[in-house]
Order: sequence, then C-alpha cells, then structure tokens
Amino acid sequence: MGEILVIDDESGITELIAEVLTKFGHRVTTAADGQQGIDCLQKAGYDLVITDMRMPGTDGCSVVAHIRASQHADTPIIGISGTPWLLDGQACDAVLPKPFPLQRLVAAVDRLAGASRQSAEAAAVS
Repeated sequence: MGEILVIDDESGITELIAEVLTKFGHRVTTAADGQQGIDCLQKAGYDLVITDMRMPGTDGCSVVAHIRASQHADTPIIGISGTPWLLDGQACDAVLPKPFPLQRLVAAVDRLAGASRQSAEAAAVS
C-alpha cells in the first residue's frame, strides 16, 4: 500500500489516523508539527500527506506551500481542520473538517494514494 505522512499537533489524532491506516495496509509516518513534517518530506517521498491546517509555528498552509514548490509537487494532500472554511483557495486535493468519520478518511486516502501510485508507476514505465 502507500507511504503516508500524517502531520498534526494533537498526538491523539495522529495516533488514531496512523492506527487506522496501518490496519488498511499503509505505512504511516507521523509528525508533531509543520516543521517536523517538512523535515520528513525533505528526507523521503510519500504517496500522500495528511496535514492539520492550524498548528502553532509552521502551519499546514506552509506545509502545503512547501510540497507544491518541491520536486514532489504532485503529492496528494488531505487538509484536515476544525476550521475548514480557512481551506478555501488552498492547494489541497481533499479537505476533511474535524471531526470526520474514519470511513471518510479511509475512502479519501484510498482514492488519492491509489491515484498517486498509478501516476508514479506510469512515469516509471515511460
């Protein structure tokens, strides 16, 4: 399955998301804030990034901007937030307002991570 990076300053949320996605066969890395997430992104590529948008310090908007300006600009991003109206105009591929049903998260991950893997496989064949 996919390599997924989950970034959120609420450890309970990152732990829950990681546990659920791991049960569905994904490999999950977690980061406690935006800067730690960016550090992870500079060391490895991911099939999908899930990021909280409102975090102290380096927020999710900065994470999204970093990804879109990097060599991994096509990496799918799911933005999660208790204030989803702030995500208007952000370059996220999907937005989930907190709290969200875990089934909705899994469906979004399957849709976006699957598309990312197919694109990578097609590029490797070309």
